[in-house]
Amino acid sequence: MSISRRKFLGWMSAAGTGALLPKHLGAATTVDFSGYPDSMGVLHDIVRCIGCRRCEAACNAVNELPAPAEPFDDLKVLERKRRSSAGVYTVVNRYGAPPTADSAPLSGASPAYVKKQCNHCLEPACASACFVKAFTKTPEGAVIYDAKVCVGCRYCMIACPFEIPAYEYDNPLTPEVTKCTMCHPRIVEGLLPGCVEACPTEALIYGKREDLLAMARRRIGKHPDQYVEHIYGEREMGGTNWLYLAGEPFENLGLRTDLGTTSAPKLTSGALGAVPIVVGLWPVLLTGVYAMNKRKEKLAAEAQAAAVAAAESAAAQTLTEAKEKAAADQKAALEKLKGEHEKAVAEAVEKAVSDALAEAAAKADSPADAADGDGDATPDGETGAAPDVKPTSDEEDA
Repeated sequence: MSISRRKFLGWMSAAGTGALLPKHLGAATTVDFSGYPDSMGVLHDIVRCIGCRRCEAACNAVNELPAPAEPFDDLKVLERKRRSSAGVYTVVNRYGAPPTADSAPLSGASPAYVKKQCNHCLEPACASACFVKAFTKTPEGAVIYDAKVCVGCRYCMIACPFEIPAYEYDNPLTPEVTKCTMCHPRIVEGLLPGCVEACPTEALIYGKREDLLAMARRRIGKHPDQYVEHIYGEREMGGTNWLYLAGEPFENLGLRTDLGTTSAPKLTSGALGAVPIVVGLWPVLLTGVYAMNKRKEKLAAEAQAAAVAAAESAAAQTLTEAKEKAAADQKAALEKLKGEHEKAVAEAVEKAVSDALAEAAAKADSPADAADGDGDATPDGETGAAPDVKPTSDEEDA
C-alpha cells in the first residue's frame, strides 16, 4: 500500500472536520459542575486518629488486595512516609513527635496520624483527563474506575494533584489503574466503607457531605484550641468528598495547600478540548503512518531482495571461478607430477644401464678374466704344460 503526502494530508483534513461535528465531548468540559447535592463523603478527624492502621487492614480485606510485607499491627512502618500503590489503596503516615527526617515539627507534643487515599474530588482531575471515560463521578460521591474501557494512557496519574492513581506495572497482561473507590460496591448496598467501619475512635465518619461540613464546623467552634479553623477539602480543587479536620496546619501534615479552589476541569478545559479532535484524527494518523511504514517496509524488502540476489550472483560467480582455478591448478599439478615421474624413471633406467656397463667393463679389464678368456688356465693360474715330476725311490730301482 502506497500513499502520497497530498493524499495523507487530505485524509487528515477530512477527519479533522468530522471530529469537530459531534456535540458530546469525552474529556473536555466547560460546564460548571459543583457535585451532586446529596453525595456522601468521609470526614477524617486527624485529632482523633491514633495510627492503629486498622483502616488499612479493613481496606485490604474488603478489596481483596495482596497481603503486605509487614503485618498491619507492625507500627514500625510509621517511621517512614508512604503513599498508596497498585496493591495498597490507603496508608496512614505519622507526623511530628517522635521526629522523623521528612516531618515538620508540630506545635503539640503528640504525633499526628494522617490517612491518605483518593479524595474523591467533586470535579475529578482524573475523569477530566480521561478521554475514554474510564473514571466516573458517581451520585454517591465516589470516583470509580472502569478497566474495560481504559487504554492505559495513564493521563489520570499525571492529572491528579494528590498523586493517587497507581498502575499495575508488574501485571504485563491486563494492567489496571488502581485507587480507593470509597468502597462504592458497599455504599450502594447501604453499608459503610471498610475503613470507616473498622475505625475504633470514630476518626472516620461517613455521611452526607453537607452534614459532615456542618459537623466539622461545630467541632471547630466548640474546640477552637484543638482544631485549626479550616476544613481541608471543602474548597480545595473545587471541593472533595473526603474532608479533613486537624489541630495542625495542613502543610505540616503532608497535604498540599497550594492547589487553590478552582477545579481541575476548569483549569484544563482549553487543553482538553482538543482531546476529542485528537481522538478523531488518531485513526487517520495511524492509517497514514501505517501506510507509510508499509511502503518503507516494501522498499526495504525490495532493496534487501536485490542485495541478496546480487550477493548470491557474486557468490556463484566467485564459486565458479574458484572451481575453474582449482581444476586448472589440479591439472597443472598432475602434469608436473607426471613429468617429474617420467624424468625420475628415465634417470633411474639410465643409471641402471650405466651401472651395468661400468660393471661389465670392470670385469673385462681384470687378469683373471683375461685368462679365462683362452680356456687353458688351471685353477692355480698356470699354463697347461705338464709339471716336472721327480721319480720316487722305488721308481728309480726299477
